[in-house]
Amino acid sequence: VVGEGLRASLEQALRVGITDAPVLILGETGVGKEIMARNIHQISLRSGPFVVVHPASMPESLFESEFFGYERGAFTGAIRQKIGLFELADQGTLFIDEVGDIPPAIQTKLLRVLQEQRFIRVGGTREIYSSFRLITATNKNLWQEVQEGRFREDLLYRISVVPLMLPPLRERRQDIIPLVQNFMEHFCRRYNQLPFALNQEETAVLRSY
Repeated sequence: VVGEGLRASLEQALRVGITDAPVLILGETGVGKEIMARNIHQISLRSGPFVVVHPASMPESLFESEFFGYERGAFTGAIRQKIGLFELADQGTLFIDEVGDIPPAIQTKLLRVLQEQRFIRVGGTREIYSSFRLITATNKNLWQEVQEGRFREDLLYRISVVPLMLPPLRERRQDIIPLVQNFMEHFCRRYNQLPFALNQEETAVLRSY
């Protein structure tokens, strides 16, 4: 069965999915943190969208306008109102990938919104409420980042109410062959090829890679 090695993580996701508790998904790059976050969102049955944020690809100068949105005329070039990510995620889930990459100055503002779920658009005067569910992910040791002064301790406690660890594939080798078989079936269908099976040698190579 695909994902047998993730059974404990999936069971935890099922339990936490029906709550509104903030989840921090921990794991190396490539283990499927965003897929797990989507799974939790689907379990929650929230009516709003699943909104994904990748801070590492966002210039620091744009953080505030991207998260909070802005009003027309708030700054040069703001020719129309922009809805921010907090507002877009209303009634849904806001997933912040690699949350450890958020600069300290933005961490302070993020904490304030997470506490109240209220914010004001850049250049605005009206307070906006957004009922979003927060899921974050990181490949860093945020507890160490706190010790070294790069991440706020109060923010870490706010986002890690439920920490969920995703082990890498090398620690759940029972998933390797089922995953390979699924990929083979997918690409055979995609390219109209006849399905085929791995021999014992190929299976052994993949399991030991």
